Amino acid sequence: MARIRTFIAVDVGEAIRAEGAALQQQLGRALGDGIKWTGTESMHITLLFLGEVDDLEVLRVCRAVAEAVKDVDPFRLEVKGVGAFPTLRRPKIVWGAVTDGVEALKHLHDLIETPLLEMGTYRSEERAYTPHLTLGRIAHEDRAGNWSGALGKLSGWHAGETQVREVLVMRSEPSREGPVYSVLSRAKLGGGEEE
Repeated sequence: MARIRTFIAVDVGEAIRAEGAALQQQLGRALGDGIKWTGTESMHITLLFLGEVDDLEVLRVCRAVAEAVKDVDPFRLEVKGVGAFPTLRRPKIVWGAVTDGVEALKHLHDLIETPLLEMGTYRSEERAYTPHLTLGRIAHEDRAGNWSGALGKLSGWHAGETQVREVLVMRSEPSREGPVYSVLSRAKLGGGEEE
């Protein structure tokens, strides 16, 4: 039985992706290498990462997601400012902060998590869900100090805003250049039909 690396996400739209790519170039010029950037087309906000799912279960996952979000109204999402996990002083993952739409994303996460836990296709995370737009992963710990100072100056960075109208069930396939994502299904918010 085939297994599909699966996650649930929302799209951030062209404008936010373009601003994310511009910031990556700016930081790359200022700080050089030592970071693996997220590809522009791969930028999204993850709601839940499921890992490997049996291909026969994927359709059930898509239906459960569509059912869970059908009564949620579309909402505004804004990305502004830059942060890092675990902290700005010891950055490993660099991300854009979600400043508007945080509660709506957390609500979506919670609505989707419940049926997927019941199905056994998802294990709850130990840490609380924090919506963010991953921009890159610092590959060399010895470079983290250089990044820390630069990231601290980016609280005013503004990527833009978009309207969230659907939740995506995504497939992730590894490749030499990094993971390649494809949409398995689109669950429309506000009672729209699943594609």
